[in-house]
Amino acid sequence: MKLARTIATVLVLCTLSAAAAADGLEASLRRHVNHLSSPALAGRKAGSEGEKMAADYIYKELEDAGVVMLTGPDGDTFTIITAAGDTIASRNIVGILPGSDPALKEEYIVVGAHMDHLGSYTVNVDGELQERIYPGADANASGAAALLETARILHGSPEATLRSVLFVAFGAGEEEFSGSRYFALAGGFSYIGSVKMMINLDMLGRGGADNPFEVYTAMPHQFLNSLMSDVRQNESITAQPALHNGFVFPSDNLTFKQAEIANLTFSTGVSREYRTLRDTPDLISYNNLAAETVYIAAFVKTLANRESLSVQDSDGGEPDKIYSIHDCDTEPHFFRKGVQSFLDDWVYKYLKYPQDAVAAGIAGKVMVSFIIEADGNVSNVTIEKGVSESLDAEALKVVSASPKWKPGVIDGKKVRVKVVIPVEYRLKKR
Repeated sequence: MKLARTIATVLVLCTLSAAAAADGLEASLRRHVNHLSSPALAGRKAGSEGEKMAADYIYKELEDAGVVMLTGPDGDTFTIITAAGDTIASRNIVGILPGSDPALKEEYIVVGAHMDHLGSYTVNVDGELQERIYPGADANASGAAALLETARILHGSPEATLRSVLFVAFGAGEEEFSGSRYFALAGGFSYIGSVKMMINLDMLGRGGADNPFEVYTAMPHQFLNSLMSDVRQNESITAQPALHNGFVFPSDNLTFKQAEIANLTFSTGVSREYRTLRDTPDLISYNNLAAETVYIAAFVKTLANRESLSVQDSDGGEPDKIYSIHDCDTEPHFFRKGVQSFLDDWVYKYLKYPQDAVAAGIAGKVMVSFIIEADGNVSNVTIEKGVSESLDAEALKVVSASPKWKPGVIDGKKVRVKVVIPVEYRLKKR
């Protein structure tokens, strides 16, 4: 039965690639990115008319792709108070491709991408007020475009997936991931209790040598290696992401982690134009984005048809147990000292205070967790509680670059140990 299903999956993946090429995938992705990052949407700031226009567009495109819409055109609305103290209304757009298996269709895979960006600001040029717009072509019109075309490819494949697939465009992602937080943690959607995995699409447009296509996750790697091996059996899929070790940049998947739902992010990473006025549609690598989208559709199809989604037991065995520092007979040591030494001698030595946070007066304490492996390497670096996107990213970067530790020991054996540290940013008083 398992061999038959594997063969069937390979045949389906071949069909996916052929369907994507026939439908002019690259042209469709270009159309989506151009529309979402156009001046008419004014940067899609959370709560703005531009974000609502993006939501309208995504709703219509998902519906046209054959997705059964679970929200109305106005989306599933929610209200938040921003860091600036403003009260705004945003929305999530949700649709579903129902599964075909009588039992497994009640299990859900979420494919999500946030649709908002930074908006715009006004400058005075020679006495004339001019608007400057953050296009957000890569961040995250590219992820939203990939979401739309993943839905279209899956709906166009000959057979429905065994499990149901939810497609969610999150609003207010730039406001501390409020859309995904509402969906996953605040009871914003009734299906959440049956979601087995969340696949996040964020910044997929700059694929190439400098920005490789990668999978970011804190999930056990043996499960993903097995899953990715199944997808690789289709020779017509040209994009093959690498499994990124350690660093998990902050995105909407982290709220699913807080809801204890397995999650991962597909991304080509942060480019030099990230969060600037230069993040424009002409810089997107559409051929790479198309190849990545085909891979993502195949990955979702394979995942939704997999017999078991237990990330703890993909190869018949449990992964090594993770202990706390307090469980250890001998605690992990950083250059012969404890965790505080890691903060003093490494983190605060190399940590930079991002200029955008300084300019905005943002300070606070970022809680970062990581695992000290039995060989002393640091892995699975994750934000447990963030402050802002730039502060979180800087803390993650520095912790991820940690040299080897002396691992923890229990009963004479080296073990994996989870550590949580506070990385504090303080502004000097003037």
